[in-house]
Amino acid sequence: MAPFDLTTFGPLAYALVFGAIGFGFGAALEMGGFGDTRKLAGQFYFTDLTVLKVMFTGIAVAAVLVAGATSFGLLDMTRVFINPTYLWPGIVGGLIMGVGFIVGGFCPGTSIVAASTLKVDGMYFLGGALTGVWLFGETVGLFPSFWLSSYMGRFTLPEWLGLPLGVTVLLVVLMALGMFWAADLAHQAIGQGRPWAEVRKVPGRGFLGFAGAMVAASLVLVAHGQPSPEAKFARMPAELRRSLEDRSIFVDPAEVVTLRKDVSVKVVMLDLRPERDFNLFHVGGSRHASLAELESPDRLKLLLDASPTTVTFLVGESEAAEANAWRRLTALGVPNLYVVEGGIGGWLERYPVDACVAERVGSPEGRGGGWRFAYATGSSLPSAWPELESSRTFRSPCASPEEGGHSGGHHAARWPAHTFTKRVKLKTKAAVKGGCG
Repeated sequence: MAPFDLTTFGPLAYALVFGAIGFGFGAALEMGGFGDTRKLAGQFYFTDLTVLKVMFTGIAVAAVLVAGATSFGLLDMTRVFINPTYLWPGIVGGLIMGVGFIVGGFCPGTSIVAASTLKVDGMYFLGGALTGVWLFGETVGLFPSFWLSSYMGRFTLPEWLGLPLGVTVLLVVLMALGMFWAADLAHQAIGQGRPWAEVRKVPGRGFLGFAGAMVAASLVLVAHGQPSPEAKFARMPAELRRSLEDRSIFVDPAEVVTLRKDVSVKVVMLDLRPERDFNLFHVGGSRHASLAELESPDRLKLLLDASPTTVTFLVGESEAAEANAWRRLTALGVPNLYVVEGGIGGWLERYPVDACVAERVGSPEGRGGGWRFAYATGSSLPSAWPELESSRTFRSPCASPEEGGHSGGHHAARWPAHTFTKRVKLKTKAAVKGGCG
């Protein structure tokens, strides 16, 4: 399933592929006349709307093809890098680029095309753009609070509208077709100066055929919908799917504790058990959440936008529940996701609680991880924080009567040095960018 990892073919092949794409894109711009500033600036005066039509045609067709590829399992969008959204800096940057486009007649990409064909105005514009980039780099430190403000992470139109991808694509296509029609009317009335009575208001056959094909394709996407997490996981690379069988995603609790001591790694613990069991005992700092809650757009977005140094662990009543959650969340794109080996029972086997607090009962695969607690301890026990030198204060029946039933700020138990096989491997997504801007 796409996207394909071209780095496996070596750096030369990687460079050749993207070099060919770059040259092809530049050639297409030049053949379309986009190296001519008069054609580019003409869209703002309604004398030549080729740029608007070409760009919106590309947007609409790409939206249909990308959504179709994800809908039919040919593309995994969770592996495609999308620039994070910084709303207000993006708006201001867009306005600056728009003013530069009107004044200079180029955008950065088309200025490179013009300069490569030895057009003097393209060379001047490219020189100005590079100077602006240098100035921005030298001064960005003066306004970091604005530059990093209004962060929204990976934010897309379906998230903004709260609509399925197919419906969003249909709306984009309808918007593009409406703009084509309105642009043609504006070109005739303003650019060519025709009286309104002489303006041809009915589009030609070619436009109607294109519009019908695009709308029909969009309706197919609406009807077909997007694949379920199970279907997505079934199409994922075999190596990833085998990680369940070879248990490479099951991490020993001792490795989790080791990572919790590492200041360069952020460890997130997600407890999938019922709230009653979570209140009885849970790992310190863990968050209670059901699988349905984690798959909701808001919670899923937080997982997808986690920093590259974040490792997320799932802990549940049993490995079966953890594995099911891992499959679904992995299919939805959550990176660096692992499960705690043995569930909460495995954790308590490594870092047991005092006998007066809880006793082993039944199978470790059963409810509550095979432990019966005398009372709800939450994360107050040393077992919840084995990486710390001391634990939080808690009341315990283990304390002597002279202590009034209160153990005070006792030191954490000296856990043995458990041996384990290292499983966690941090993976990051590389940003490969491009485009007219």
